[in-house]
Amino acid sequence: MSIRKYDILTLFPQMFVSPFMESIIKRAQERELIEINTINIRDFAPGRQRQVDDYPYGGGAGMVMKADVLGNALDQVTSAHTYVVYMSPQGTRLNQKKVRQLSQYEHMVILCGHYEGVDARILHRIHEEISIGDYILTGGELPAMVMLDAIIRLIPGVLGDETSVIEESFSSPWLEYPQYTRPAVYEGQMVPEILLSGHHENIRRYRQKQSLLTTLLKRPDLLLNRKYEPEERQLLEEILFHGEQVE
Repeated sequence: MSIRKYDILTLFPQMFVSPFMESIIKRAQERELIEINTINIRDFAPGRQRQVDDYPYGGGAGMVMKADVLGNALDQVTSAHTYVVYMSPQGTRLNQKKVRQLSQYEHMVILCGHYEGVDARILHRIHEEISIGDYILTGGELPAMVMLDAIIRLIPGVLGDETSVIEESFSSPWLEYPQYTRPAVYEGQMVPEILLSGHHENIRRYRQKQSLLTTLLKRPDLLLNRKYEPEERQLLEEILFHGEQVE
């Protein structure tokens, strides 16, 4: 598999230094699984002032990022195979399904907006607008970090244990089951005995039930309008009619 490349167009490239030079993402770059480049949009602005924004036509508060500057930047970093994403509160809501789709692109350019957004005449160069939630931030840099972190961990070889990607919350239809580690007893609370039994099938079924119960208590909306497998239906009936509790 070829290296995945991510080019980030931003007015504040230094914001990305620490988050992308630590832990898993740092190791993924060192192993040449991914390449991350931060590109300063100001480098593509003409004149001595390097102006990247201007007042909006028609009046109004704030400034708008200039289409000619952004166009120059996109000309330099995109090709016919590049997927261009604009971090925008008006975009598609980011979820695990969308993350999985985005993780398939070998070259992605991520535009981080600022001020009152970008000149609408540049939007035809954007393949998709992505939002991380229904709230407003000072710019697209933090959303870009969130999205990239979610994407990169799905790339084969980035995580040491590939099964952890499969079993965690939102990779399956349900939330993840509760996890435990040593010590076996903490402040009088014992790890559930079944997890110490070594009986793999009983543990699997126990975790499935705990996953369903956690979803019922924390995100019941995920249980609606679904087609259940026979075992899932049976476990849900046990939870609903026998008063099961999260352990």
